[in-house]
Amino acid sequence: MTVMLSRTRGRFAPSPSGPLHFGSLVAAVGSYLQAKSTDPAGQWLVRIEDIDTPRTVPGAASDILRTLEQFGLFWDETEVYQSQRIELYQHHFNQLQSQQQIYPCQCNRARISQLGGLYDGYCRQQPATDRTEPVAWRIKSQQVLPYFYDGVFGKVEIAPQLAQEDYIIKRRDGLFAYQLVVVLDDVDQKITEVVRGADLLTMTPRQQALFQLFNPKVPSYAHLPLAVSAPGQKLSKQNHATDIRAWPLAQSLTAALRLLGHPPPIELGAESCDVILQWARQNWQLHAVPAVMEVQVDAFR
Repeated sequence: MTVMLSRTRGRFAPSPSGPLHFGSLVAAVGSYLQAKSTDPAGQWLVRIEDIDTPRTVPGAASDILRTLEQFGLFWDETEVYQSQRIELYQHHFNQLQSQQQIYPCQCNRARISQLGGLYDGYCRQQPATDRTEPVAWRIKSQQVLPYFYDGVFGKVEIAPQLAQEDYIIKRRDGLFAYQLVVVLDDVDQKITEVVRGADLLTMTPRQQALFQLFNPKVPSYAHLPLAVSAPGQKLSKQNHATDIRAWPLAQSLTAALRLLGHPPPIELGAESCDVILQWARQNWQLHAVPAVMEVQVDAFR
């Protein structure tokens, strides 16, 4: 009898709101190496998370893809775009609606801010009425645990109030929220492990619970340190992080590996990205990644 083993499938999912920056490179390298080093047949996918259309910059997606290729980070299947998957999201949204697992919410940010930033479930208790104004849609928080086990940080605990909060899956402007689409994408693409930045650490229990509504097999999660320019200043397109191509490619790749706890040997410093990546694939160990939230980039340049 032939036993079919599950193939490791990881992914990198950038938002096309600007060019690839160093923080995104760290996430790309970490997710790539985890998929390629732990399983000889492991696959690494790229998904363009352009669901938030107001933040999408024309041409940024293709620019990110070209930059990944310049680093030797080649993906195994055709890249997918969230903006082309609206029918998939709407289908599952309709299912949740028919199962009465979601409800409309008219509360604005000002009211929630007055509550301390966490929603109190007010609209869940309100009778259905004819709505003339746009509403957000919240999912009833079910089976969201106040903790999970992470491949880098070990046991991670979140505030019970955060675990119990009914959160938005469709925004007032009609756009589907990240929490819903990222899970549906991972289910659809059969992702077995999620390796990403530590800024999403506390959202993981929600996504694990949501995942179980659509697929009982939840992927493993591992969160990587965030590259920051100063304490609390995460590198992002919103704070005008420098395009990664402003630095020599091999230097940036080496810096990313150092941040991830895998400094290449000095003699590889002048080698190509392909040579450095080959070394990294042979030496990658997730347990060597430092379990810290932030690492200042200046220390690695």
